[in-house]
Amino acid sequence: MTDSSILIFSGSIRKGSTNTRLAKAIAVALPLYGGRPNLVSLRDFPMPIYDGDLEAESGPPEAARKLARLMSDHDGIIIVSPEYNAGPTPLLKNTLDWVSRVKPGEGEKLSPFKGPVFALAGTSPGAIGTLRAMTATRTMLQLGYGTLIVPEQLAVPQSGQAFDEDGALIADRPRLMMQNMLTSLVHKAGALKEKT
Repeated sequence: MTDSSILIFSGSIRKGSTNTRLAKAIAVALPLYGGRPNLVSLRDFPMPIYDGDLEAESGPPEAARKLARLMSDHDGIIIVSPEYNAGPTPLLKNTLDWVSRVKPGEGEKLSPFKGPVFALAGTSPGAIGTLRAMTATRTMLQLGYGTLIVPEQLAVPQSGQAFDEDGALIADRPRLMMQNMLTSLVHKAGALKEKT
């Protein structure tokens, strides 16, 4: 067992979001696989719509700097996000775009995308969960940011019936997918931590 620190956040800040519910279920399960969860909300990191002129004038917003530092301080990151028109949410895309623009300060080691190992999860009312959005997000992270992402992912279908009263996943297949994803993430994050 490793002791990897794992940051978890949802790509939705909507009240009653089932993806935020899934993020909480993942955070509860994570210690069973050797990870230390840190569940945060993107509501605590408000950012304007990305604008190159705004960046040139005043640089990335302070919320982007805070999130970049937080991401850099963890061994792994789990993004749990809804699917909007076969892609990630505008909130998630905008947040990651701003974080990618943050430059390290003097003497600061900052690596929000190339330091931690990432994993992707999501739930939707449909039959395939958020597979299309996760594919788009994976492409964005790998090709755009050079991120290492474990191949195992968690796509939970029929979100309205996916959780019990305590917020845990009900069906066997999603529970197994979560187990495989968390095992892989914690192992890979732990192995990379030992090398650094």
